[in-house]
Amino acid sequence: MKRRSGVLLAISSIPSKYGIGGFTKEAYEFVDFLAKGGQRLWQILPLGPTGYGDSPYQSFSTFAGNPYYIDLEVFIEKGWLTEKECIDPLYDNPEYVDYERVFKTRFALLRKAFKKSNITADADFKKFFSENEYWLDGYALYMAVKDSKGGMAWTEWEDDIKLRKPSALAKYKKELKEEYDFYCFQQYYFCKQWFALKEYANKKNIEIIGDIPIYVAMDSADTWANPELFKLDDQCNPIVVAGCPPDAFTALGQLWGNPIYDWDYHKKTNYEWWMRRIAYCYKLYDVVRIDHFRGFDEYFTIKYGMPDARDGEWCPGPGYDLFRVMKAELGNKDVIAEDLGFLTDSVIKLVKKTKYPGMKILQFAFDSREESDYLPYNYDRNCVVYTGTHDNDTVVGWYNTMKRKDKSFARRYLGIKSPKEVCDKMIRAALGSVADTAIIPMQDYLELGGEARMNVPSTLGTNWKWRMKKDAMTDELAKRMYKYTKMFGRL
Repeated sequence: MKRRSGVLLAISSIPSKYGIGGFTKEAYEFVDFLAKGGQRLWQILPLGPTGYGDSPYQSFSTFAGNPYYIDLEVFIEKGWLTEKECIDPLYDNPEYVDYERVFKTRFALLRKAFKKSNITADADFKKFFSENEYWLDGYALYMAVKDSKGGMAWTEWEDDIKLRKPSALAKYKKELKEEYDFYCFQQYYFCKQWFALKEYANKKNIEIIGDIPIYVAMDSADTWANPELFKLDDQCNPIVVAGCPPDAFTALGQLWGNPIYDWDYHKKTNYEWWMRRIAYCYKLYDVVRIDHFRGFDEYFTIKYGMPDARDGEWCPGPGYDLFRVMKAELGNKDVIAEDLGFLTDSVIKLVKKTKYPGMKILQFAFDSREESDYLPYNYDRNCVVYTGTHDNDTVVGWYNTMKRKDKSFARRYLGIKSPKEVCDKMIRAALGSVADTAIIPMQDYLELGGEARMNVPSTLGTNWKWRMKKDAMTDELAKRMYKYTKMFGRL
């Protein structure tokens, strides 16, 4: 792997006049900006339709795309919508996404475009459906039924459709045909626009790093359509759910609530579902970051119904066996292993055996109490260094809230003479390290404070909202990025 660098920016954070980032002309302008800055990678967050808490890590489908990202301009050009009805005067804050407002307005616009489209007669759409029916059929029906029941989770549906009895599936598919087709319409335009944007980026020699969460949401088409993949009882209720145990930061642990995979079943099928999932990811992205990589070695389970994660247990995961099959069936793929947090010897051995690069977070390096694996002089080449991730504060926010002793250590290590230098020094430390790959969050290039933080784990209500202002993509910043990228051999 050659030395390279890139930028982390969620699709939702791209500026646009429609309340949330998407596949608009501003996304293409961002690709141009990256190219001017000498970057070769654009890392994004999961692209799935967001569910509980607006989190891209709790999606209604691991295959489907978020309809919020569809560029409405296409429908305006076709005469299906007008610009006036697409621009909501209540979107008065270009720096944050109002998800509730987007939810209330976007689907109405998409539905209006859908009704004028006659999409089911389109030959390209028919081809798209045929190629993606293995996941699209279950997703479209799941969303149609969910809408018909006021958004109710599938675990609360009547037994006939909850348990997918053939007569119920046929009945709902017939009764909800228009809604079913509407969700297929959304996915057709999502894929059409995303692949066009990805092709544009690739032609500019920029690869896309996508993010695949290890788990799927309990309330998702994946779980409903494939209950045999998970540890569920005969009524499709979870027996155990995912989380992580208590630590120095969370006395009660973290209760994520995702269903746990039945790894014995997956092994018997030679990981067929996983191979389909990963193969689809490599249609969407060029590089895949596998979230919570530790879970393939060992995963933490909590009995369903427990109030917190204190009473759980570690269980063995599939280990290298899954990646052996992946390499045999899909070939050697460009993967980033999210190996953060407490790592056992067996996890470290698994990462080494796969030969996938792990992650190094510079913000983690400056704990004055101990020598850290995250300090650059401890890196080997086969790793990906970040100043911070979507789960960390921005560098400015982090620096402003550091303990005095840690801040003193960081100042001495990085040569910081003024707080104004902290972003510059951190970026130089990342780009100048031996790590083959360096990724910098856009907020750090823009030297933004904690107000631009993307996510605070284990909290709800304020996450995933930050948006970049359009005037942030300046030629001056691109020139500075290019200068550093060239200086540290990453062009």
